[in-house]
Amino acid sequence: MKYALVTGGSRGIGKAIAHELASTGMPVVINYRSNDEAAQQTVGEISASGGRAELLKFDVADAAATEQALADWEDRHPEDHISVLVNNAGIRKDNLLIFMQNEEWEEVIRTPLNGFFFITRRLLKNMLTHRGGRIINIASLSGIKGLPGQTNYSAAKAALIGATKALAQEVAKRGITVNAIAPGFIDTDMTADLDKAELCKLVPMGRFGTPEEVAALAGFLAGERAGYITGQVIQVNGGLYT
Repeated sequence: MKYALVTGGSRGIGKAIAHELASTGMPVVINYRSNDEAAQQTVGEISASGGRAELLKFDVADAAATEQALADWEDRHPEDHISVLVNNAGIRKDNLLIFMQNEEWEEVIRTPLNGFFFITRRLLKNMLTHRGGRIINIASLSGIKGLPGQTNYSAAKAALIGATKALAQEVAKRGITVNAIAPGFIDTDMTADLDKAELCKLVPMGRFGTPEEVAALAGFLAGERAGYITGQVIQVNGGLYT
């Protein structure tokens, strides 16, 4: 059986994507790092809606933990494989570069970028063997436009976009697509500290997006109808100029 894996899938955009994929009938593996309560709640909601979901707790930025967790999952699912990977895990630690501490730089780079590398490399072999797969990387407006106070986050997401384009060319002949979604201002816990009223003035549609609007695109890219779309960066930003 084919499974989907969503990193950082217990809250926000990741949670919405997990719901979207589960609604198509695909069982979903929800990765998370620390929030047990939110993760259990997400699985419960998916199960209540008739979907299938399970949890896989590990830090995607930790190479050894990633390897162990995925190996254990494969041992429990000898007849199954992960054919859809959504690299969503990421964090923000905003600061002006002149004041930015080493750990603020390193952790923000490590989670989305190293996490993408460790988990994608680990799962790619099976996708190549099965001659098919979908890799969807959640980038950001910040990685395209660059945002002040987010030099670390912008750098991480811009690098993820470059990796998306390169990997897409490496694996296209085996039927694997690799795309990035670049959300703009989306109403989640991660944006709760932003000045929403002021930022909405920058958005032609005059509002923040919803996680479900991002998830709808992820659901399409994960499906069969998106088989000829690869190496693309698709923005979900309400018309915000970049």
